Amino acid sequence: MRADFTSPALLTLRRQSLILGALALLLFILGNHQEAAIGFDSRFVMFANEMLRHGPGFFPTTYGQPYADYSATSTLLTWLLSLPFGKVTSLTAWLPTAIASASTVTLMYRLVAAQSRTWALVSVALLLLSMTFITETRAVSLDQMLAALSFSAFYLAYAHDHFAAPRRHFWLLALLVLGFAVRGPIGLVIPSGILCSYYLLNGQWRRLISFGLQALVLLILCIGTLLMLAWISGGEAFVHEVIRMQVTGRMDGTEGASGVLYYFTSSMGNYALAYPLAVLVLLAILITGRKPSGPALQLVKYCVGAALIVMIGLSIPQAKKARYLLPMLPMAAIIAAYPFQVMHGRVFAGLRGLIQGLFLLLPGLLIIGLLVVRKRFGEELPPLTVIFVALAVLQVLAVGVLFKAQWRVAGLATCAVLAMWSSYIMVFEPAERSLYDTRTFTLKAMQLIDQAPAPVVLHGMGKDAKAIKFMVNVDRDLLPLFTQSSAELAALPAPAWIIMDRKDYEALQGSDLGNIAPTLSGRFDKNDYVLLHRP
Repeated sequence: MRADFTSPALLTLRRQSLILGALALLLFILGNHQEAAIGFDSRFVMFANEMLRHGPGFFPTTYGQPYADYSATSTLLTWLLSLPFGKVTSLTAWLPTAIASASTVTLMYRLVAAQSRTWALVSVALLLLSMTFITETRAVSLDQMLAALSFSAFYLAYAHDHFAAPRRHFWLLALLVLGFAVRGPIGLVIPSGILCSYYLLNGQWRRLISFGLQALVLLILCIGTLLMLAWISGGEAFVHEVIRMQVTGRMDGTEGASGVLYYFTSSMGNYALAYPLAVLVLLAILITGRKPSGPALQLVKYCVGAALIVMIGLSIPQAKKARYLLPMLPMAAIIAAYPFQVMHGRVFAGLRGLIQGLFLLLPGLLIIGLLVVRKRFGEELPPLTVIFVALAVLQVLAVGVLFKAQWRVAGLATCAVLAMWSSYIMVFEPAERSLYDTRTFTLKAMQLIDQAPAPVVLHGMGKDAKAIKFMVNVDRDLLPLFTQSSAELAALPAPAWIIMDRKDYEALQGSDLGNIAPTLSGRFDKNDYVLLHRP
């Protein structure tokens, strides 16, 4: 059944959703200018750096060679954004992810506000309070982009049936192709599964079969195109590497394995508050018994189907990581906020009180948490005076809106979101970047290397691991040598510059290399590293 909305109401709702999305985007990029790349971001920044130096291709490159695990789509976006600046910055690297997250916020509000604006605002708040959402939004995240594409497909299908919107079948197929371009086969399979679950629960059998067959054909065509581009980029050997990295390595667990129930259990923490609250809401719906299924409950049903298809589908491959489950999060947030649509029943009233209580207490809980953390890790944290003042102000505001019925829900949700994001941006993120910094050591090392040019050796660093965290800070092409054993080190011709973990250096004591005093010592990715010059 389609909702009956007047054109002015729809225009107002769209305007509100765009404003909310724009505000979210500002929050997502706040304080993001010249941050150093750390962790998983290092790989994608290195991709973009090499693309700036050598031009675009079908696959990103490291050390001048195509990289099999990803297509070049996300790197192309960063490259285009970085061209005006002539270099890759944290803003140009993160901006595609931030835009994807903001689009999810926009569409979520537009989808749910048609039923209830309060329900929509709480849904958005629970989405923004998930730590996995926060950390992935403030990073280069293909999974966050896929989550936005998947939710966009869900929205288009729902809007056609319930908002009298055009079918836009072409755009649904285009989203599948774009998902594949961003995330490989899984990028097409996940939104396809979400749409198939929607058509199944909606009883649209002909559309389910038709769309399923079209998605299968698209998957075959996209895989064929991917392998053809891989052959053009690196020949037969690279084709096999693409298959291993993007398909078989994920299925057989060679990329890391976890149990079948990993997503169902770990999401209690990784996707709090949305996921555990969604579980409670579903239990509440079962407890209160079957009632006439209105549009709001139907939407919850579709969200449950979509979330389960993602969780069950991703549980099949052996390789599992928390961020892979991001396409489930918008659905969980909508389900978790459902009590703000149901105004009857003590169970739902209790859930509304629980959620508002969490919103109310969050600024104060963060103050307590930071006090505990400062006591244990004070030297590793940035100054906390400003964040304590900000959280105190937000706590006072939260208590104030508690007595204003018309502002209570939106006010508490806003205070909670601002408290969480300000704590992350002002405390956690700077501490993490200081702890895992690689730029300081790399720049000092390269200054010394440039004074006496010689081959650079990265010992025990891993070509696709620690080494990338060094290379991402080098502003030119550099082809280092890689060694893993002391025998390989001893066989190296002189002169050479050698970078290694201090523990590896101490293990060489008594050898010729062990007798060389480090030219540079410093922290690198949370460890002590040294630079040796072998004359």
